[in-house]
Amino acid sequence: MIRILIFLAVVFALGLGFAWLADRPGEMVVTFNGYQYQVSLMVAAVTVVAVVAAVMIVWWLIKSLWNSPYTISRYFRVRRRDRGYQALSTGMIAAGAGDGALARKKTKEAAKLIRSDQEPLIHLLEAQASLLEGDHEGAREKFETMLDDPEMRLLGLRGLYLEAERLGDRNAARHYAGRAAVMAPQLAWAAESTLEDLTGRGDWDGALKLVEAQKSTRQIERDAANRRRAVLLTAKAQALSDSDPDAARTAALEANRLRPDFAPAAVAAAKALFRQNDMRKGSKILEAAWKAEPHPEIAELYTHARPADAVLDRLNRARKLQEMKKNHAESSLTVARAALDAQDYKTARREAEAAIRMDRREGAYLLLADIEEAETGDQGKVRQLLSKAVRAPRDPAWVADGVISEHWAPVSPITGKLDAFEWRAPMERLGQLIDSDEDRPDAVVPVIAAPEKPAKEKAIELTHPVPAEEQTVATTATAERSEDKVAPVTAAAFAAVPANAEAVEPAEELNRLPDDPGVDPDAGHEKSPRRFRLF
Repeated sequence: MIRILIFLAVVFALGLGFAWLADRPGEMVVTFNGYQYQVSLMVAAVTVVAVVAAVMIVWWLIKSLWNSPYTISRYFRVRRRDRGYQALSTGMIAAGAGDGALARKKTKEAAKLIRSDQEPLIHLLEAQASLLEGDHEGAREKFETMLDDPEMRLLGLRGLYLEAERLGDRNAARHYAGRAAVMAPQLAWAAESTLEDLTGRGDWDGALKLVEAQKSTRQIERDAANRRRAVLLTAKAQALSDSDPDAARTAALEANRLRPDFAPAAVAAAKALFRQNDMRKGSKILEAAWKAEPHPEIAELYTHARPADAVLDRLNRARKLQEMKKNHAESSLTVARAALDAQDYKTARREAEAAIRMDRREGAYLLLADIEEAETGDQGKVRQLLSKAVRAPRDPAWVADGVISEHWAPVSPITGKLDAFEWRAPMERLGQLIDSDEDRPDAVVPVIAAPEKPAKEKAIELTHPVPAEEQTVATTATAERSEDKVAPVTAAAFAAVPANAEAVEPAEELNRLPDDPGVDPDAGHEKSPRRFRLF
């Protein structure tokens, strides 16, 4: 377009010039070799323009003839290159479609038409063709060759990383990802794998630097980066709590500043402050976190902040938490536990029942069973409450990738993913009764006579099946409980018990729950009850 405008401008200027000469008649006299030539001014101008044009045309012809060999070779080279890129494009499409034979054919064709050192994509297509053909060793060799080329180095590292992941060699995969992350921290796959490696080794400072690099390159949003930093700082504080209390305190306070509603960060910060006798600041951090989201760990630490406090003082601190978050099940449970310790059974019972009305779950029933046993010792009522606990929804716990843990952890023990644990109720038990059978008028819960045991031990006995997809992180507490297990109470067993049933008289039935099949007279042998674990 610009050339056309320039051409029109030149033609317009020439037209104006000739028009100007036509309006001003004159003659031009030229004396050459004894002869005198006289022409009009217009003819002279036309002659000059014609001579200049002729000279330019002759120069163009001579130049074209001189450069014709190069022009012809360039034409064929461009044509050859176009055919090569067409073959390369077809090969990439074939590789994406999974056609290994066509991809290999087009790879060879493209390699003949284009020099491999001029087009790195040929190496990629060749590696992809090898993978489609099942030649993983050849593909790895191609990826290793790419490491020598600065332009192809990241591509080679990516290919080697995927091959290491396919073979299950996590160390090699993380090695290649680490090299790529150093060169280009904006690569998500490299950064994430390196972050898993650093957190798996407990290198919290290195993980924090990597998160900062991700934030600076805008690979992750600011809020996501702050969330990751809070998790890493909390883990660092927990790791340094015994060896370096000052560093642990600094890390925990920074984590709490980034996420004031994150319970593990608040607990870590409060513990660090309590160790340095800063009760006021530590309590304020716990109170702020409690207002955002009540959590049992916050309540436990807050009520026991001063070890020398009397049980009534702890009850008062529990009531203070309840005032901050009224009409919440966790607030009522906190007061109920503190009241039970203070032997204020009336308050404990009232708050536990209020928690059940707000959020019917097994922990509230277990606490109510402890209160019943401590106050009255009525084993029938204790058993009734424990059976309700069996059928109630499970208490919230730290859950990640099907793993249930009693304590928070920065990474998943299965996948190594950072910030994988969530505080939520685990998946419901198999065969659990979701409906509130115990609240129906016709629901009768049998009372089973059993040897005297503390309510907590009986709570452990009434264990629940855990879904196969939910593994459990074993702790010392659960390991100690694992010996006392019996079969769960089922609705079918309840339906089979008469309405006036109060106790089971025969001696051989003393230690059986309602759904225990006991001895099958038809089979002639005793069936082993299913055993499960309560977490």
